[in-house]
Amino acid sequence: MEVVYVPYFDPEFDKLIERIRGPSFQACVDNESCEKCTVVKVDCVNKQDLLLKVVQVLTDMDLRICKGYISSDAGWFMDVFHVRNHQGKKLTDSTVLDHLQKAIGSKRGDRSSTEHKTCSSSSSQAVTAIEMRATNRPGLFSEISAVLADLRCNVIEAHAWSHNDRLACIVHISDELTSNPIEDPTRLADIEDHLSTVLGAANVNDTSDVRTGRQGCNGPITNKERRLHQLMLANGDFGTQVDGKGEEEERKPIVSVERCNDKGYSMVTVECKDRPKLLFDTVCTLTDMQYVIFHASIACNGSYTSQEYYIRHMDGRTMNTEGEKERVTICVEAAIERRVCEGVRLEICTQDRVGLLSDVTRLLREHGLMVVRADVMTEGERVINEFYVRDISGNAVDMNVVESMRKEIEPLPLQVTHETLETDLGIPGSYRQSLGDMLKSQIEKISQNIIAII
Repeated sequence: MEVVYVPYFDPEFDKLIERIRGPSFQACVDNESCEKCTVVKVDCVNKQDLLLKVVQVLTDMDLRICKGYISSDAGWFMDVFHVRNHQGKKLTDSTVLDHLQKAIGSKRGDRSSTEHKTCSSSSSQAVTAIEMRATNRPGLFSEISAVLADLRCNVIEAHAWSHNDRLACIVHISDELTSNPIEDPTRLADIEDHLSTVLGAANVNDTSDVRTGRQGCNGPITNKERRLHQLMLANGDFGTQVDGKGEEEERKPIVSVERCNDKGYSMVTVECKDRPKLLFDTVCTLTDMQYVIFHASIACNGSYTSQEYYIRHMDGRTMNTEGEKERVTICVEAAIERRVCEGVRLEICTQDRVGLLSDVTRLLREHGLMVVRADVMTEGERVINEFYVRDISGNAVDMNVVESMRKEIEPLPLQVTHETLETDLGIPGSYRQSLGDMLKSQIEKISQNIIAII
């Protein structure tokens, strides 16, 4: 006779953490304990990618994170963020708490999150989404826009990043005549075929890729900036880096990876110029590389920021090989660099019409300007076209050329600014604290709670 033993698990065991720690979700916004910043505290049962979702919510609200401590060991998530609004001041309302509760969920098992909303972002209607990655070249974004116009596609939204001669692009389109999503498989295949031809035209060995799919009320929604990071990572923009010189070398982020044998983690440290959305970029990349962030510390000192991450691979491993450490180092460096666009920013806000993006980007190409980043958003009947451009030859952009282009596109309103993403937050260096001290205090806190329950 074969005897099979089935282990018994008390159904109340899953609630043990909540019984020790209290409710499964606690968040508060504190404007009293810090003179210059609003303190946001989150204390809840840990979930997969929870840190990224919290950081994404704060980033989407245009908040600057100038200090933070994160701990997510033993199935519990505890973090503290010191934030300011885009004007560098404290928050004056409690909207951040409402957003956090909606994004994370106030109860265990709640599926509400920034990636599970029924309708999204700039457009409330469903759209056809196109994702592209390729080797970048002058005029490529213009060629993409021209192909979509020729195929009777109306561009509702578009976002493009370029870095280290690589391009990632997400475009939301609808049918030119009906304004409905394009769902005919034959037509979608034709669009993919034409775009693939354009993306790989300059290099027969190019690893370009085009994918179409439905997004909106009945389709999956992914944060567009996270998706751009994923596309750039898959496109290998970290593998073609060129050493900077002079001032550019000074701006280069310093990323290092070490093994902490006493704690069983790999430690990733980042030192670089501070800028908006920096924390989101590093957390997003580590998460998408299948690493779990157990503890982290973030601190700004003037215009610079320091970040410490204690991580393990999803299977529990630390980074044991030099190859793995090197890959994490260059991927995090690329994630920090790919968003930065210094130089000339052009913005056109006007009445929307079919083919507008194609006409504007063609004009940029004809004037010798290369689009290195683009953000196109439709709001009602108006469209905002925002481009970061540089001279095709690599020289500084000739403002006489820009003025000539301004006259050529009149009466469209063209705004021109020289923009740099380096910002001095003025955060005192005394904010920096040892992450080891933080871990020790958190462990002591948990231990005391367990003893109290027993």
